[in-house]
Amino acid sequence: MPSDAYGDTGLSGQTAPLTSPLPRIRNVPAEIARSWLLVPATQPETFDAALASRADAVVLDIEDAVDPSHKSSARQDVAQWLRGGGRAWVRINDVSSEFWADDVAELRNIPGLLGVMLAKTESAEQVKETYHRLDGKTRVLALVESAIGIEEANNIARAEGAFRLAFGSGDFRRDTGMSADREAMAYPRAKLVVASRVGNLPGPIDGPTVGTNHPVLREQSAITVSMGMTGKLCLQADQATVINEVISPAPSDVAWATDFMADFDARGGVIRDGSDLPRLGRAQKIMKLAVAFGVQPAS
Repeated sequence: MPSDAYGDTGLSGQTAPLTSPLPRIRNVPAEIARSWLLVPATQPETFDAALASRADAVVLDIEDAVDPSHKSSARQDVAQWLRGGGRAWVRINDVSSEFWADDVAELRNIPGLLGVMLAKTESAEQVKETYHRLDGKTRVLALVESAIGIEEANNIARAEGAFRLAFGSGDFRRDTGMSADREAMAYPRAKLVVASRVGNLPGPIDGPTVGTNHPVLREQSAITVSMGMTGKLCLQADQATVINEVISPAPSDVAWATDFMADFDARGGVIRDGSDLPRLGRAQKIMKLAVAFGVQPAS
């Protein structure tokens, strides 16, 4: 029986040094991107390698990863790289900070900017203001990192310019005193999933797993999927492979969807009972993701 992962319908820390670039093997749309690699903006020598990694999306971080005294130079390095042909997302400072206005001014209409990740989002107005300050076209990924942000998630998801929600789990735990246990984090994760649905946004992006233990990363990525989240932040390039694998449909899921669609088409698309429509929706979703991620059905 296929799994239910594809059902019916404060971040900080340093990115590990990236080695020589590998060939880019995919171009996954940001709406369904699974692995979001945060790269400190103070390490411009790693930008090209990050872009060539297996991460679905690269986020150059000029917020938590940059000391206040280096904000200006890091921002300029990011802008120079983008103008020189680089393409990436940028995590900017929160609206209440002294750095936000300079961030959006520097990035406004800049070539190569795929969108911004707005740190410490706590209101719909912050998303809207960022969106319009940029150019009224650039996508704003709202990073929710506090109790206020979680409780405002429905409004944030419906804000003009909101593209997707992400969970700043580290800062959220610091704000609330909650542990990292699955049970403790169930509410904020579920809140972001429900809010994304309310706002008609793609599935939200989970917080990162700190450390280099891949079995732990795999386990936590499975929790991400079980909660209905469809992406995960990562702090090291080699985490992307594990995240991508776990968040993708399993080959057995793809085999089930392929068989179901073949049978459905063979009977002329006739609905036989009340379970056919939910199963059809599930199969179509799996097939769409399988094509995007290059997952082959199990033989």
